[in-house]
Amino acid sequence: MYLLIPAAGIGKRMGSNRNKLLLRVRSQPIIAWTLLAAEAASTISWIGIISQSSDWPEFNAILADLKLTKPVELIQGGSTRQESVYNGLQSLPIAAEQVLIHDGARCLVTPDLFNSCAEAIRHCPGLIAGVPVKDTIKVVNEQGIIQETPDRRQLWAAQTPQGFDVKLLKQCHAEGVRQDWEVTDDAALFEKCGIEVRIVEGEETNLKVTTPQDLAIAEFILTNRGTGEQGSRGAEEQRSRGAGGE
Repeated sequence: MYLLIPAAGIGKRMGSNRNKLLLRVRSQPIIAWTLLAAEAASTISWIGIISQSSDWPEFNAILADLKLTKPVELIQGGSTRQESVYNGLQSLPIAAEQVLIHDGARCLVTPDLFNSCAEAIRHCPGLIAGVPVKDTIKVVNEQGIIQETPDRRQLWAAQTPQGFDVKLLKQCHAEGVRQDWEVTDDAALFEKCGIEVRIVEGEETNLKVTTPQDLAIAEFILTNRGTGEQGSRGAEEQRSRGAGGE
């Protein structure tokens, strides 16, 4: 399975003027945890990191340190996530029939989730990982007045990985460019084109690291989870530190 990792953003909400994926959680940059999970996922055979070329020296240094066994390609990012994924699709190996797209900032993803999404996308045109919404959601107008309370039994919080048939996703991106659509994820392009997207059960801990508070939560989860499931290198480091962490 081919994996694209959008990693071109600047961490404005993180209070950082650099790529937030280069910030550290425990002993590793955020992007490293995502890569270690992909390395440990048996279904992933190729990884493309979509980022700004100005970050490539640091990404190359991280890759040299991780010593991954799977091929990794750095791909020029765009000015938006949508443009970045479009660039990534054009850089996929010609043999790619399905692709997983996973936000680099979701560094708590597990190999199991990569594997379950990779298996599921072989049987449907598109999917996203997601979790059922626990909170009651209110639809509010511009004046701050509640307009509606949707049935939360029908509400899911979208995550990544998201998986797609490559040919269909390229067609949807082309249509998005033609009609000047602006979307926040690739599933929305499928929805606009009338193509079904399936939900795959995600993970409650698969949060997106966006704020300094998220960094602290990720640190806590990784410390308590143990890093063995993230890859052999992480396992060796964990054993060397002992159960108490750093």
